[in-house]
Amino acid sequence: MNKSELIEHMATQADISKAAAGRALDALIGGVRVTLKKGGTVSVVGFGTFSVTKRAARSGRNPRTGATIKIKASKVPKFRPGKALKDAL
Repeated sequence: MNKSELIEHMATQADISKAAAGRALDALIGGVRVTLKKGGTVSVVGFGTFSVTKRAARSGRNPRTGATIKIKASKVPKFRPGKALKDAL
């Protein structure tokens, strides 16, 4: 399912227009993005939790040349599914 299919599904399930469903989805994604950027977490009961984890600096290899390269430390988004979502699958 891609974004437009998700918007269509939201519109039919909530009995709203596709434009309103698109704005709602964009607002949800924007809210998650802003919260994660601040270092917070977003928990949706029954669905899961979005959080930020720190990835340590490490060394890797360039697959083309085999040379060792340094990979910087970074922050990456993480999603942990909730129990209800796991049980649904």
